[in-house]
Amino acid sequence: MEPRFLLLSDVAAELNVSDSQVYHMVRSGELPAIKIGGRGQWRVERARLEEYIQRKYAETAEWVRDNPLADRDPE
Repeated sequence: MEPRFLLLSDVAAELNVSDSQVYHMVRSGELPAIKIGGRGQWRVERARLEEYIQRKYAETAEWVRDNPLADRDPE
């Protein structure tokens, strides 16, 4: 069974980005997370990570629609 909450390092591994990039995404509010424990350690719920990924797919699809490739001359 997969854990419900992930460490920021686990999220970074899932997204293949650096820990600092994930920290920035969390601190900016781009990726929802919670602080727990006496030291206020960040955790990202797996469901929120999956929602984030789906949102990024939708944003990317919209960007691709709005920015089509320039037509190239046939070779």
